[in-house]
Amino acid sequence: MQSDQNANAQAWDGWSEQLERIGQEYQGVLQDLMARAAPSEAAKQVQEDMRETFRAGLEALMRDPQALYGAQWQLMQDQWQLWQHNLRLLAGEEVEPLVAPARHDRRFKDEAWQTEPFYRTLMEQYLLFSRQVEQLVQGLDGLPPQQQRNLEFYARQYVSAVAPSNFVTTNPEVMRLTLETQGENLVEGLARLREDLANSAEGINVAMTDREAFRIGENVAVSPGAVVYENELIQLIQYTPTTETVFKTPLLVVPPWINKYYILDLREDNSLVKWLVDQGHTVFLISWRNPGPAQRELTWADYMQLGPIAAMEAIESACGEKSVNLLSYCIGGTLTASTVAYLTSTRRGRKVKSVTYMATLQDFGDPGEIGVFLNDTVLSGIERQLEADGYLDGRVMAFSFNLLRENDLFWSFYVSNYLKGEQPAAFDLLYWNTDGTNLPAATHGWYLRHMYRENRLIEPGGIELDGVKIDLRKISTPSYFVSTREDHIAKWQSTYGGTQLPKGPVTFVLGGSGHIAGIVNPPHKNKYGYWTNAELPASAEAWLEGASFNEGSWWPHWQAWMTDNGYVDAAKRVPARRPGEGELDILEPAPGRYVRQTIPQVLEEQGVA
Repeated sequence: MQSDQNANAQAWDGWSEQLERIGQEYQGVLQDLMARAAPSEAAKQVQEDMRETFRAGLEALMRDPQALYGAQWQLMQDQWQLWQHNLRLLAGEEVEPLVAPARHDRRFKDEAWQTEPFYRTLMEQYLLFSRQVEQLVQGLDGLPPQQQRNLEFYARQYVSAVAPSNFVTTNPEVMRLTLETQGENLVEGLARLREDLANSAEGINVAMTDREAFRIGENVAVSPGAVVYENELIQLIQYTPTTETVFKTPLLVVPPWINKYYILDLREDNSLVKWLVDQGHTVFLISWRNPGPAQRELTWADYMQLGPIAAMEAIESACGEKSVNLLSYCIGGTLTASTVAYLTSTRRGRKVKSVTYMATLQDFGDPGEIGVFLNDTVLSGIERQLEADGYLDGRVMAFSFNLLRENDLFWSFYVSNYLKGEQPAAFDLLYWNTDGTNLPAATHGWYLRHMYRENRLIEPGGIELDGVKIDLRKISTPSYFVSTREDHIAKWQSTYGGTQLPKGPVTFVLGGSGHIAGIVNPPHKNKYGYWTNAELPASAEAWLEGASFNEGSWWPHWQAWMTDNGYVDAAKRVPARRPGEGELDILEPAPGRYVRQTIPQVLEEQGVA
């Protein structure tokens, strides 16, 4: 008896100690949150838009009392059935679930959600509620299409946030862990939450990987090469050849500047850069500067002139070649399309023998769910914030993109980091995803307004760059478009619209998977597959109906397109070109300084607290 009492006393002392530590960490979190209590202009407008959207949804529901009655009646029926199921479960019967999570829903993978009546009831009640909200919102009449889409998005965010898996006492894994460790997981989780808050600009940028596990130039961005040119916006990397001879026409890669270029060069196993070099291309790649308020005046035209155009001039000095092939990605592709149109209008279009667009929007008529953040209300707030700060913090952009797949990219890490107190695993792709870049005010505000909001790029003369009105329809340069079927950032149906614009020959390929995995898909892994169709009907759906599926990666298909059409001539290869052998000296080894600039470092250097 005495030993039991001692054990109980020790256990209570342990819990008391842990509760005190939890309280201290919780106080720290509250102080951190209070220090960030004032939302930015952009955040205020998102909140205002959310209130207005829910108000409009409620009014639409009040105009249709039959829909409201039907939803209430269905909810009552669901609850009645759930109650009956629970009685049968308690009586020891084997009962099929009333509702089951989707196959890809990992929130309810723990066995307790199926075997323990308490957790099973919580899960089923939540899934019934979630289904009812989705059906109710989608069935509303009388809302403008954009407001309807916004309502569906905001409602989904709310429903995802209240999932029982997101709370300590209603998540069986977390409860077991809390009891086993006497709450140590919660102490660790709160400490990780404070750390992530310190690394966030607005919202919470949840750590997705072990940030200390990677070093740029050591275990990511490792392809050998050198910086051979730089200006205030770019460093140009020339990669070291791996073949004795190379194609005569160099290849210039134009990556996005919303993230860093090394998504195309993470490691040897999946590096597009290395694969291109191994095929015999002389590969040059733009590494964009990570800007701050000092670069607030940089415009889209500056990105064009200091980016692709400056790079092409440097390549001519390095190789003696007046023409290049362009390979571009995401917003880098949108800039590339602008550049090719500009060169066409200034009679320099022959400098580009072919152009490839990877997951690139040119027609912004339907930008997908990211459009929720780009209506007039929210965009005006973003513009005021850009004017005040001179830049958009890249961590805000990352948080917004993560909400497009909130359960996979936010709540799953929220649970593992803060409720379970786990250290995120080392994963190079997720490290890249958290290594963001800022966006200059003049460039980003103009881009959001003129392209996303007003869709001017597809209008003849709708965009003017350095006094030149550009027209994508005048482009005769052969174009290769590749998009991915599950892309949540650049919907493939929207990127397909770009194929209808140029007058030159166009090839469209649809890869499997999403915005990153479907593009960075090395052939040796034989994953995802891709669709091809020689015809280019007006609609994306018609294209897919006539498309043929092919196994493996689209990379070899692209290489065959390049060689079969003579954009690189396999019969006229030249001795391999090494960095520094032409008129351009080596400035520093790849990957260079610009890619190593972090957001906190840039802001500190430019005097931003």
